[in-house]
Amino acid sequence: MLDALDLARIQFAFTVAFHIVFPAFSIGLASYLAVLEGLWLWRRQEVYLNTYKFWLKIFAVAFGMGVVSGLVMSYQFGTNWSVFSDKTGPVIGPLMGYEVLSAFFLEAGFLGVMLFGMKRVPPMLHFAATLLVAFGTFFSAFWILAVNSWMQTPQGFAVNEVGQFIPVSWMEVIFNPSFPFRLVHMVLAAYLTTALVVGAVGAFHLLRDRQNASARLMFSMALWMATVVGPAQIIAGDMHGLNTVEHQPLKIAAMEGHYETHEGAPLILFGIPDSDARETKYAVEVPGLASLILTHHLDGEVKGLEEWPREDWPNVPLVFWAFRIMVGIGVAIVALGAWSLWRRRRGKLYDAKWLQRASVLMGPAGFVAVVSGWVVTEAGRQPWVVYGALRTADAVSPIAAPAVGFSLAAFVITYLFVFTAGVFYLLRLMGKTPSAHEGEPPTGVPTRAAGITPASAMTPALNAPRQD
Repeated sequence: MLDALDLARIQFAFTVAFHIVFPAFSIGLASYLAVLEGLWLWRRQEVYLNTYKFWLKIFAVAFGMGVVSGLVMSYQFGTNWSVFSDKTGPVIGPLMGYEVLSAFFLEAGFLGVMLFGMKRVPPMLHFAATLLVAFGTFFSAFWILAVNSWMQTPQGFAVNEVGQFIPVSWMEVIFNPSFPFRLVHMVLAAYLTTALVVGAVGAFHLLRDRQNASARLMFSMALWMATVVGPAQIIAGDMHGLNTVEHQPLKIAAMEGHYETHEGAPLILFGIPDSDARETKYAVEVPGLASLILTHHLDGEVKGLEEWPREDWPNVPLVFWAFRIMVGIGVAIVALGAWSLWRRRRGKLYDAKWLQRASVLMGPAGFVAVVSGWVVTEAGRQPWVVYGALRTADAVSPIAAPAVGFSLAAFVITYLFVFTAGVFYLLRLMGKTPSAHEGEPPTGVPTRAAGITPASAMTPALNAPRQD
């Protein structure tokens, strides 16, 4: 029988798993839209504008779903995690307030211009709105990652007489030891996630029409992103791992599946961690490679889980396998980029049907990698909610298990209806063939905008070359 703590953890994990995919997609897609509109203003080639309009509608839906799923999570801090909110509020509350002031206001303030202002404001002003929305999504990631990183590697605080964490140095709170590595790793993951989706949509339409200009543009740009950013993400991941070795070695031991401390530790590719038996069974290993990766020395020491009390261990199999899923997808992204580079150098990028089929299959992989990465981050931190300072069991609300169970069931049912409908609509938008005059109002029939002016007479056609 699950108690209130377990149910609260399941509820938060369920809602955050739904939420995280939409901000990750929005961060990358907002930047992609800014690049497309910038290229349109620079080169005046219609394909950039048509592709921008195609993805603008998808961005609007994904952004809305991200906002809704994020608001739901904030309520849980008051219902299921009130002790956590009380103790960490003086630190986390202002950071979340800065996120609203600097990021959400920026996004919300200019999103309307971005979505509906193409015909109503000068082109450069519209481009500025797109840029500001993109910067807003980045600022949002900045503050959220600052909060999460402080929970992973807390510093710059004191504890008052009632047990609350009080900020002593905001610079140390924000720029805590793991923050830069998490921010870079997450933003690159967002860009790669979006690139895989854009590449999959481009490949899907190329398989149906090899000459579709927007599909060719999507496919080419997405695979350039995989080619360049995929290897960069591996380097960023390695630096993040070294930081974790320094500040959260217990999490690294769980990720690697090492129960005993080794010098010249092998890299366990696959296996079945058994915390009761204190070993990883049926392990497939590469000798010395874990020490080489984690210490950059073949005979370096890698600490095992037995260095810490059993009650401090996280769920080792969950962390172990989530880490391998994330890394496996990262390797597949690098391979996809290398494959595309080989076809591109031969001048056959758009004729490579197997590459296009592989790109379609890889479309959702970025979301899986992002969720897996967050499982490693959050489950690997357990049993601490503020690492080394506040246990998760001491942060939960004094609430009865049936109450949490009822709200969890309500979340599951609501999410299945709302997000299934949302994702279905997104897939319909992506499946629509990108074409010239994307989003133009129909011609030959009466069309009205606000007021009394017919829309067709308000401005020239969107795709006509501009003279300003």
